[in-house]
Amino acid sequence: MARFFAAFRSLVYASVFIGLWGWVALQVRVYDAAVGLELPAASRVVGAFLMALGTAVAITCVASFVARGRGTPAPFDPPTRFVATGPYQWVRNPMYIGGLAMLVGFGLWHRSASMLLFAALLFLLVHTFVVFYEEPQLEGRFGEAYDRYKKAVRRWSPRLPAPPGDGEGG
Repeated sequence: MARFFAAFRSLVYASVFIGLWGWVALQVRVYDAAVGLELPAASRVVGAFLMALGTAVAITCVASFVARGRGTPAPFDPPTRFVATGPYQWVRNPMYIGGLAMLVGFGLWHRSASMLLFAALLFLLVHTFVVFYEEPQLEGRFGEAYDRYKKAVRRWSPRLPAPPGDGEGG
């Protein structure tokens, strides 16, 4: 029953979070004229693909947090167990990557250069948050397990995990 409530809370939190950033992104479209760059119609196809891919990644991350971590992705309702499975075995921040892919896809779908610039600015803010707040917080909560994880898994660029016994990845 606890997992059901964690899943429900995660669904609510993720919906509100995605809806908020989508709404903010739509608000910056007023700057498209000032940017003066019109994206081609074909960008909508790429945008739809990125939104679908980002959504799939984010949903998989939320499911990992609920199933393995016994919590939600929300900072005020975090997992109680360290999660290094699912997308987290390839990259340390797949949820942010999925969310940013959705946002970039949303910008491409709307053919909005200002939305793409907003996504780039948001990435810089997320990176700063991850480096200066989130990672130290996780080190404090999960100690040596998180330290080994940081050495084995990259922050932003995915890679396949090293096979057991080859000396990489701790």
